[in-house]
Amino acid sequence: MTFAATAAISAVGNQTAASSSSAIAPRPAQVDPLTLAGSASLMVIGLLLLLYFYRRRSFILCWIGAWSLGAASAFLINTQYSTDKLGYLAYGLSQYLGILSALGFFVSAVAYRRRPKVGRLHLLGLLAVLIWFALAPLALGIGAVFAPGHVLMAGALSAAGVAHITLLRRARLVGAAVVGTMLLLVAASHIWVALTVPKPDAPAVGDAVLLNVALYMLLAVGMQLMTFEDMTYELRATNHRLRTTQDRLKQMVTTDSLTGCRNRRFFNEIIDQELQRHRRYKTPLTLMFVDVDKFKTINDTLGHDVGDRVLQRVAAFLIGKVRGADSVFRWGGDEFLILLSCREAEAQRKGTELQTAFARFANDESLPQGAGLSIGCIEVPPDAREIMALVTAADERMYANKRKLKLARA
Repeated sequence: MTFAATAAISAVGNQTAASSSSAIAPRPAQVDPLTLAGSASLMVIGLLLLLYFYRRRSFILCWIGAWSLGAASAFLINTQYSTDKLGYLAYGLSQYLGILSALGFFVSAVAYRRRPKVGRLHLLGLLAVLIWFALAPLALGIGAVFAPGHVLMAGALSAAGVAHITLLRRARLVGAAVVGTMLLLVAASHIWVALTVPKPDAPAVGDAVLLNVALYMLLAVGMQLMTFEDMTYELRATNHRLRTTQDRLKQMVTTDSLTGCRNRRFFNEIIDQELQRHRRYKTPLTLMFVDVDKFKTINDTLGHDVGDRVLQRVAAFLIGKVRGADSVFRWGGDEFLILLSCREAEAQRKGTELQTAFARFANDESLPQGAGLSIGCIEVPPDAREIMALVTAADERMYANKRKLKLARA
């Protein structure tokens, strides 16, 4: 984690003037910030590994990598070296690992949405930064990588914080907001160190280390929360897809594929409920049976394609003419059944209007000669509990209407 790089400064500040060795080494203390940082990192890494065992997600792997780099940064500087040069090199590499750790947190936010991609320019940039942080302390001293290291870490942490917070808008992950907020606070601490601390061995560095340790512990809590929220978010998304698929399958099963009308199966599913509402609330209910005139002749002489087109246009006409509270069903072949929420007399008037309007509609749509509608209506009694006898009666009235129309044309 990146607080190790700040802790590295504390290690330099803990070097005593009376030490006989010229190597950079932390002064023995009851609470060593570096040891605390490294131990906390290892603990969090263990918890994240357990999470990854149950939740194989790439963003958790990125978290593990970021915390591992932070732990390596802490333990790298918390080691005694035989010469100043080795100590300076270790400090520079510790800063560099801190930068990589901060970038790891940014990559984890990207990995939540999609697979992260590392291009050649990214690798060249990281190589250039590595060369500077490895060689600059040897040539110019630790100060050459002190402020630049904190500025770069602050920039990477800020980007990571913003990237995690944006996940709150996309997936409503409160844990992502906690993670993002903690990362922004750690970034602010690095900016404060870079702008206000004059040199690496200033006493204020130790306070910054302990503050960052506390912030990173809250960060770890946010990661746990985000992981569990991600599980519930995916579960909700899966349930939504399942419901959508079920609705689509039900739509396919209960809808006639040729005409788009509801089919007989759907009629059988809802009719009991419609009869119960009819009995309870005394709402009017009428069955209208519709048959396409001359359909067999059209089908036999002009072909099934023309017959299918006629059925499609009839269905579109009927659906467009009934109210939203009414339902159109394809009963079978060229027969349609309509449930109307009105009295029989009104349904008969509606049927006559439909026949007249369809005559104009057939002409406008260039339907085959003779295509028309025969209609029979029957009102459902208030105490009705069975519907098929009424459907048969409506069918018989439709045939009576068909015979009447034939006589009128003759």
